[in-house]
Amino acid sequence: MAGPSRKQMLRFLCQLGAFILTRFGFWNCFSMLMLFAERADSKRKPDIHVPYLYVDMGVAVLCASFMSFGVKRRWFALASALQLTMSTYASYVGEQVYYGEWLKVRMYSRALAIIGGFLILASGAGEIYRQKPRSRSLQSTGQVFLGIYLICMVYSLQHSKEDRQAYLNHIVGGEVTLMLLEVLFGVLALAFLSGWYIRLAAQILATVLPLVILFIDGNIGYWHHNSKVEFWNQMKLIGHNVGILGALLILATDG
Repeated sequence: MAGPSRKQMLRFLCQLGAFILTRFGFWNCFSMLMLFAERADSKRKPDIHVPYLYVDMGVAVLCASFMSFGVKRRWFALASALQLTMSTYASYVGEQVYYGEWLKVRMYSRALAIIGGFLILASGAGEIYRQKPRSRSLQSTGQVFLGIYLICMVYSLQHSKEDRQAYLNHIVGGEVTLMLLEVLFGVLALAFLSGWYIRLAAQILATVLPLVILFIDGNIGYWHHNSKVEFWNQMKLIGHNVGILGALLILATDG
């Protein structure tokens, strides 16, 4: 019996990326609820004022539900991008919770990348049977957001001792390998920002990112105990990187 062809494999990966990204809203809302429940024990506030928080989550779940069922996916992907933009802005401006600068970079850069992923989805990328032309302007904007995310990763590896140590704990070669990773992320950022070799850049990053999720983000003990990141905040950040991986799979197969 013959194995799956290359075309079938690419289609499967594209569908997997769309599946991950369209369900991101469910995990994000769940992890936020668990995070705020975790804070309730220490009487700490949520990132957004409570009345607006429930509206924000309701919109996120509604958009994720329609995208998951394939109903007007482009429209609801664009709505999800707007919802996450407003949510991130409200969280940043509200300043109800103090975060260190290095943690802000991790949180907001990933949120920006997810917004970019939704814009890529809204452009029509990843559709198996595309009935309308793809919007290249939306896709290009989404790719720029992914490029900014990579620039923030390079910045964190250069200036954040928490991020540097997380990588140094798991890579062979120490500072030399870390420098090579910075160069790799920088080159990939230029590819996304310029629009050149997008598919190749997405394929490379989609190969590297699962390792980052598994060994760097997945080191819960380091982030929670050593760097004082709340447990469910770290789980939320892991979900962000998984969502970014979904966007990369779409670009890697249909960029």
